[in-house]
Amino acid sequence: MAQKAPLAKLSPEEYLALERSSEVKHEYAGGEVFAMSGGTREHSLIAANVVGELRSSLRALPCEAHASDLRIKNVTTGRYVYPDASVVCGQPLFEDEHRDTLLNPTAVFEVLSDSSESYDRGGKFALYRGIPSIADYVLLSQKQVEIEHFRRQPDGTWLLRVLGPGERLLIASIGCDLTVDELYLKVFARPTSG
Repeated sequence: MAQKAPLAKLSPEEYLALERSSEVKHEYAGGEVFAMSGGTREHSLIAANVVGELRSSLRALPCEAHASDLRIKNVTTGRYVYPDASVVCGQPLFEDEHRDTLLNPTAVFEVLSDSSESYDRGGKFALYRGIPSIADYVLLSQKQVEIEHFRRQPDGTWLLRVLGPGERLLIASIGCDLTVDELYLKVFARPTSG
């Protein structure tokens, strides 16, 4: 979950200038800036696995996989967020010449944590639902092998499918068929101490 940074209200331009010179990532909503907190080993491994599997699956397709460094903007609300991973198919549209704020993601992935779970399910999901290009929203638990795949339907509603070990995550909008077990590779293996 993002934590509010002790700053006065900023314009979007001021936020972007601050963000582009900062070593810490911040999300932006209504003039307020929120510092992003660090993650756990499990969170990091799942996010890395997602990006790796997406990259491999998208190699021959007109889609790009991006890690958590690429910011997404909801043009309607003016909010800026960082997903754990995202995919854009076709020509990516950016806010400006810096090419660091994507406007048209096709699929977005978030790894749930204790501090971000309610936000990822609530406010952040609402923000993503307001971006017309997003067809799929994928939540990955870091406590167990469990994925929640929300797929936008033609009438604008969202269909949920919950997946577990041994299942496959089919994301038709980006042409990917991913193995759940690969997305959780080494996550729950016991690390050796030494």
